[in-house]
Amino acid sequence: MKMRRGGRADYRPERKTVEKYRRMHMKSLCLQLSSIIPKEHRTTSKNELTQNDSLDQATSYIKNLKERIENLKQRRLTWAMTETNGVTVGFQLPILEVRHRDMDLEILLISRASKRFMFHEVINVLEEEGADVVNASFSTVGDKIFHTIHSKAFSSRIGLEASRVSERLKDLVQ
Repeated sequence: MKMRRGGRADYRPERKTVEKYRRMHMKSLCLQLSSIIPKEHRTTSKNELTQNDSLDQATSYIKNLKERIENLKQRRLTWAMTETNGVTVGFQLPILEVRHRDMDLEILLISRASKRFMFHEVINVLEEEGADVVNASFSTVGDKIFHTIHSKAFSSRIGLEASRVSERLKDLVQ
């Protein structure tokens, strides 16, 4: 304890006391960190871990979690999930479905909002294949865009070849 001018005592802890509290605080933080690591991830079978072992395992576990997060992010980008009657079904986007009935052609196209393509190019493909677009609409839900196009054949004699239209559109949107 040191005396200040004016007769007041100013308490300042000694350096060794400050260091002791710092070490105790670090020890409690390390114990807290080691308690977070799941038992399945522990590499040693010892009941008592040294601080270094604990920090090594925590570092390893955090790296493992980081890799898992990156992996899951990649999977999320390539797969879209939908739930039908409580069953989760995965499908890869974009989805192209071409339905042909007599002179009518219906096209359903589901794509990601981030994967842009020129809609007029889809219309051009249809017109080049002998279809006249009757109705075209789109709807955005979350990060997906749903396109629906209804078309009819120019001429009843020429008709439409749905397989050719489907192949050309797949090449365009993939």
